[in-house]
Formats: sequence, structure tokens, C-alpha cells
Amino acid sequence: MNILVTGGAGYIGSHVVKTLLPDNKVIVLDSLENGHRKAVDRKAIFIKGNVGDKKILSWIFRRHRIDSVIHFAGYINVGESVKEPYKYYMNNVSQSLQLLKAMREHSTKRIVFSSSAAVYGNPERVPIPEDSRTLPINPYGSTKLMFERILADFGMDYVALRYFNAAGAAFGLGEDHRPESHLIPIILKKAMKDEKVTIFGDDYDTPDGTCVRDYVHILDLADAHVLALSKGEGAYNVGYGKGYSVRQIINEASRVMKKKVGFTVGPRREGDPDVLVAESKRIKKLGWKPRHDIRSIIKSAYSWHMANPNGYS
Repeated sequence: MNILVTGGAGYIGSHVVKTLLPDNKVIVLDSLENGHRKAVDRKAIFIKGNVGDKKILSWIFRRHRIDSVIHFAGYINVGESVKEPYKYYMNNVSQSLQLLKAMREHSTKRIVFSSSAAVYGNPERVPIPEDSRTLPINPYGSTKLMFERILADFGMDYVALRYFNAAGAAFGLGEDHRPESHLIPIILKKAMKDEKVTIFGDDYDTPDGTCVRDYVHILDLADAHVLALSKGEGAYNVGYGKGYSVRQIINEASRVMKKKVGFTVGPRREGDPDVLVAESKRIKKLGWKPRHDIRSIIKSAYSWHMANPNGYS
């Protein structure tokens, strides 16, 4: 199968590209604004460009006869989306519409979309099933939900994977956002420098006052994308159904690193829900079988950061 992976030089995208090879022809489109060329497997065809560039898209679909698309390209920082909503709607929605237009023009129907648990906002019940109310509380989540609706309106043959917190490392690849906004790499990198981690708020409606999230290993997440290329329709949660608070993740990182991770408490970040934990029965019915846990997630991430203290630089 000929598969176009937009944002394939990013953290999740690069792991999915590696998982797809060598059984498929993989074409990666990435602007490298946030992705890393070194993260893209050399067996993949790499094209530097923006997902909103009509000429590049037209050339890719003509030249490579794309069968399916996995769409990762988009901005992901919740806090930044609150401060710069225009940037998020322009990139995550407006420019992504060009991708759908190119797909329709070249009769490519199947698309797997990188959505997010952020579409739920503050959930009514936990664990969160897919039929829960969708009421995002930040522009990032709103753009994800809007694009899901666009996929349905366009009549695309689509799966939207609403994953919770991707984490961990594999294939010699890892997490290297600039700036880093994800908890586990922040904790590891701070602790490696003997610096304290800032907990953003300890007054949430959770047992220890800090946000609770459902973490999913990057390999399990990659497996979900490969599965979704041939199975399923509509939205699917991807998570383990077990939540960990910020304090619990700090404690687990301390055990993995065999050193105490220090922290301070700062003010809340705007747009952070109290609890996000998945109910993933739907995707498990398709055959998805997660193989990892929080210890292996943190251990794999720690190993990568120890081997790559400067990321991909």
C-alpha cells in the first residue's frame, strides 16, 4: 500500500512510519517546523513541505498514487493554542482542508486522523467513552473536533484516533519537542540536570490535587494507527483506562531513575482539564491489544533521553 504520512517527522508520526515499513511504501510530508529529519526512516520517501501547499499535494498524489493517508500534521501545544488561537485554526483546520481536497481530486478515500482526548474538555464521566459529550475547553481541542466533523461532512472513509497522552520511546526514536510541553520528558530532562519540575496547579478535583492523565506507550499507539488503516469507522479512544496524577508520574520517574525528582508548585495552566482517562472498548473490539504499562513507558523514555541528552541535535 502507498501511504502518505503528514507530520511524519514528528514524535508520533516517526514511530508510525517505522512501524509501517517495510510492508508499505511510505511517503512523509513534513515542514520540519517542529519535526526532525533525523527521525524519519531512510526507507521512507521524505518530502519537505506544508500540508496546505496545493502544488506539493497534487504532485505527491499523482506521482505516488496514494492509497491511504495518516494525518498528523498540526500544532499540539494546549497553552499556546489559548494564547494564539488563530495559528491553530489556520494550521490545524484551514490548511488541512487542502489535504482533503487533494484526496478527493485523486480518489483517495481512507484517512486516519490524529485526534485527541482534548475534544472532551472536562468529561461528564470517567473513564470517557466515545459517545461522551464533546465540549473542548481550549482551541487545540476545538480544532481537533472541528476537523473530525469536517471528515464526516466530506463523506471520507475515516478513523479519528482520540488518543490520550502518548509517551515512551522505541526504534531509537524519542520525544524532542521545542519547547517541550509533555510531562514525562519534562520530568526526565529536569531530573537529569538536577533541576526541579514545576507542577502547574495542585488544587484540581483529584485525589492529590494534580491533573490525572491516561498515558499510552508510543508502540501501542503506532499499532492502533496501523490497525485503523484497514479497520473501523468514526472516532476511537486510544488509552489504557488507568489514570496517573502528576505527582504519581514524578514518583514513578524517581523509582525508574533511582533518584528523587524535586518539584515546586506553580499556578494552573489555562485549558487543562482535571481528569482525562480513556474507555477504549471500541478499538479493542477491532483487535487492538496494548502491551505496555507506565513503568515501561518511563523506562523507555529515560533510556532514550540518556542516550540523546540533546535530542536530535
